[in-house]
Amino acid sequence: MVSPISTPNNSSQDLSSSWRQRLSALPPSVPEDSIALRVLVQCLVTVGIGSLSVAASGVTDTSVWNLLAIPLSAAGAYWSWRSRRRRNIAAKFLIAVGMLLALAFFLGRMVSIPGDTRIVLAELLIHLQVLHSFDLPRRKDLGYSMMIGLILVGVAATISQTLLFGPFLLLFLLLSLPVLVLDYRSRLGLLNWRQMSVGISLRQFGSIIAVVVTLGLLIFIAMPRFPGYQLQTFPVSGSIDVTGEANSREIFNPGYVRRGNNNTGNADEEQEGSGVSPEDGPGRINPDFYYGFNRRINQNLRGELEPQVVMRVRSQRAGFWRVMAFDNYTGQGWEASRGDELAELRRSPLSYRFLPITPQPIGRNEEVVQTYTMVQDFQNLVPVLYTPHSVYFPADELAMDPEGALRPSGLLPEGLTYTIVSRVPVRDIQRLNQSSTEYNGSIRQHYLQVPDDIRDRIRTETERWLATSEEPLNTPYEKATFLAQILRDNYTLQTELPYFEEDEDLVSAFLFKYTGGTRDQFSTVLTVMLRSIGIPARLATGFGTGQFNPFTGFYIVRNTDAYALTEVYFPEHGWFYFNPIPDGLLFSPDDSGANPFSVLRQLWRILVGVLPAPVAQFIRRGFQVLMFVIGTVLRFLSRFSGRGLLSALWYLVGFTGLSFLGWLMVQGWRRWQRRLKLSRLAPMEQIYQQMLWILAQQGYGKRASQTPLEYAAGLQQRPDFRQGSLVRQIIDRYICWRYGGQTVDVDGLQTRLQELRRSGR
Repeated sequence: MVSPISTPNNSSQDLSSSWRQRLSALPPSVPEDSIALRVLVQCLVTVGIGSLSVAASGVTDTSVWNLLAIPLSAAGAYWSWRSRRRRNIAAKFLIAVGMLLALAFFLGRMVSIPGDTRIVLAELLIHLQVLHSFDLPRRKDLGYSMMIGLILVGVAATISQTLLFGPFLLLFLLLSLPVLVLDYRSRLGLLNWRQMSVGISLRQFGSIIAVVVTLGLLIFIAMPRFPGYQLQTFPVSGSIDVTGEANSREIFNPGYVRRGNNNTGNADEEQEGSGVSPEDGPGRINPDFYYGFNRRINQNLRGELEPQVVMRVRSQRAGFWRVMAFDNYTGQGWEASRGDELAELRRSPLSYRFLPITPQPIGRNEEVVQTYTMVQDFQNLVPVLYTPHSVYFPADELAMDPEGALRPSGLLPEGLTYTIVSRVPVRDIQRLNQSSTEYNGSIRQHYLQVPDDIRDRIRTETERWLATSEEPLNTPYEKATFLAQILRDNYTLQTELPYFEEDEDLVSAFLFKYTGGTRDQFSTVLTVMLRSIGIPARLATGFGTGQFNPFTGFYIVRNTDAYALTEVYFPEHGWFYFNPIPDGLLFSPDDSGANPFSVLRQLWRILVGVLPAPVAQFIRRGFQVLMFVIGTVLRFLSRFSGRGLLSALWYLVGFTGLSFLGWLMVQGWRRWQRRLKLSRLAPMEQIYQQMLWILAQQGYGKRASQTPLEYAAGLQQRPDFRQGSLVRQIIDRYICWRYGGQTVDVDGLQTRLQELRRSGR
């Protein structure tokens, strides 16, 4: 008989039939019926969306339309529950189209906003969650929604700069615990769709919450607080364009009177009428704006600032957030004499990164990343830490004056975020003492200026103080340090200082008449004293470190943190700060990084007052030994690559990889030993032992106290185990062979064993 010829049509039909048979053989999709689980999962998603919106408000670019995702997602979840047993082919098609549109919108946002991408990615996740909420038939789909809620809360934690995020985090915890309980009960098949209770008592739930919160707080206290981070794409307010509100060649400080060129009129009357301060002569400071951020500053002003938060700073180390510097001393203040000589900086159209043309320190330095968020409107000046290496700022152009101050063409609005990468030189005293005293012409011309009528008198007084040193002072660094300490120890802060006369010199009055002055006048006096003995110096104004919040990782900077420091120039090393103000650190705060264990240190100070002295001393010594061991290990590892903590991280990754390979080898050895033992057993015994091992891997292990029949009966009674009859057949054949001496169909049992193995995948 001639066999029929196979045609392409027949082949395609056979292939289609084979695929249909395979699909029909797949286990049916079991929908999730629990209303309680679905409602709580939806609450988790709602908390995630709400926390992101609250955390991003006033910090980074976001849209209030994101809150519309809450009712849309809830509507989708309700429709999905009603349609959980249908195929919903049309809905799946529309969801796929919607996801493509969301992807296109996401890519468009990425191109138009090349700044901080966290919020853009989070918004994409919100859009996908809204679409996903219309297709939640199974428990696995609800698990995806749970993960989306968790990710949104995590993103909100990285964006949040205030403690408003705390209640959302606690609410997410309160919801996640019953969700996990319900999810586990659903996996076991113990969850009825009408059941609205979690399955645990309120007392048990409260105990679990207390334990989790306590452990979380203990871990939180012990965790290092690194206020900075290592990123290559930095946060920038992409939708805020700082242009058009102020002229980039004119610094706008609303605290000063603008008189024009004639300089006429009564300063007091102008101040009374406008609420601002005169640029020359006696007057009161504006209580809202620090006087030191202006082209020309007047130090014959009196009064106090009203505390207001200006900005929040996230930085890898504490520092002096520098705004301006001045080269020309006017007798009662300072002036940036070259304020019109601005260098224009431009950025790439694909990035917000500016590269200032500034000399970088040749000695040992550290890269410090800072992100600034303006809490209120600020002047057209950009606070930075030291000389910036890279600037990520939302503007088309920036200007930089010869003193290193950055000026955008517009004011800095509330909510603006930008990032600075600085190369901060390390204060190496030995190298600075060896620095040359040969200064170039530009440095001599601009940073050694002292009025002729006071030069000799100030130099004589400065040399008199230097002569009081017990050890000879041979270098500019030693002299600058000694003079700063002299001013701190021998002159007093005076907040109610009388106004200077019209022709009275500030430095002379400070040294010879009042023996003290206001905070910023200390820095002015040190600057002029150094200049009088041939050491280049200038006055720099900016903000102090501020108050570090260990819970958010941000420095809270207020207008009252603003003050002036003295910058001293060392050839080939750059400018270094010296602080002569009595109530501050002698050197700039950027010389001491933030303490990562600040919360732990505060807790330790409390315990020291409670614990007995021997116990506290024992704990302190133990901690010192632990830190010594860790430091020794890190130094040993860094010797191989010279990259410090980064090399230690690579070694840790390598050690983890080797440990994993070792674990795989041990598991392989155990499998080989098990197969070797099985090969020595009878065929039926092999099948029985393999069945026990497969079930143990699936989480249905046999207890030693159970007989085979008891074990089989227990599995048949479990609602989450669907292969109870198959296990019972294998065990019955095993008992007949073991205790009855009957022959068994080994090949047929091998087939059933393979079915049991596949059912667990």
